[in-house]
Amino acid sequence: MNQRTQAIAIWQAGVDAVGGHAATQAALMDVARPDRIVAVGKAAGAMAQAALELFGDVPTLVVTKDGHGAGLPDHAELIEASHPVPDARSLKGGAALRAAVAEMPEGSHLLLLVSGGASSLAEDPVAGKTLGDLTALNQRLLAAGLDIGAMNVERRKLSQIKGGGLLSHFGGAKVTVLAISDVPGDDLGVIGSGIGNAPNACGFNFEARIVASNAIARAAAVAAAQADGLRVLCNEEALHDDLEALASDIGQRLRDMPTGVMILGGEPTVVLPDTPGRGGRNQALALALAREIAGIEGLAVVVGGTDGTDGPTEAAGAIVDGSTWGPGGEAALAAADSGTFLDAREALLITGPTGTNVMDLLVAIRR
Repeated sequence: MNQRTQAIAIWQAGVDAVGGHAATQAALMDVARPDRIVAVGKAAGAMAQAALELFGDVPTLVVTKDGHGAGLPDHAELIEASHPVPDARSLKGGAALRAAVAEMPEGSHLLLLVSGGASSLAEDPVAGKTLGDLTALNQRLLAAGLDIGAMNVERRKLSQIKGGGLLSHFGGAKVTVLAISDVPGDDLGVIGSGIGNAPNACGFNFEARIVASNAIARAAAVAAAQADGLRVLCNEEALHDDLEALASDIGQRLRDMPTGVMILGGEPTVVLPDTPGRGGRNQALALALAREIAGIEGLAVVVGGTDGTDGPTEAAGAIVDGSTWGPGGEAALAAADSGTFLDAREALLITGPTGTNVMDLLVAIRR
């Protein structure tokens, strides 16, 4: 097995370990049967599927990204919407979530399954704000290079269902929240802009657990590398910085890297031009790292979003080595068009929806 294939396999082992179906299934073993299931986020379909396999014909609402709701039973209501910028279906999803929660009677139990992406996929704007306002805000935030925490602070200001707003409509007895974390620190108040958080005045029993995270994915990648007989040089959540700063720092580490494997997680930030091209932050970081390791043999780097999508593209990220960089690379980075450049070099990492979302994962192998 060459280092490119091996790096992808280790990356995939990390993603498989945090699959929404398996993580939810394991967490539900000590959860009482709910009266309603509500799932929102990129992993909502996989999480809801696990719950329905256990609990059977429970009324279920799933709000997720386009193409992420396959395999659900007919009785489950499915709303697919846009990510990373909301559309009219996002408003439909937000209204449906609020109605589903508000309709639950006294004494009822709600199972709320939350994963990253909910900030865009479901929204119910405050009075006086429109879809146009939400779209403009999200486009501005995505282009500004802010981290997810700062972005979600701004999103909550325009929302009736974020930051505990959704559950403020609940009049039942108990809410159980299972969440897949796509944020640093695994803070429920930040995941999906706090759509699964309890309101300040909580009149019901509230239990919440994080069932999958970047740390779990990295631990599984470490185990896979060790099973292959590789020396693990580091396992760090170290991708929380501006893309160019990360490329410079990680590039130096890669050039100095001895034989072994480096495993990093997190979520880079990037400032976009007015009219970005094709690609996302993982493809951009991969291309910038290809520049840093140009000409080096025996080194391969995979950078990918654990949800299987990177920005508004169908690629999860990319796999690069010392031969990937070439003419046009700098122009592609400047135009935020890394996907076009990498596609022409058959370097894109394409997995399809993975059923999870725990930020990004980088695996580098040096032989």
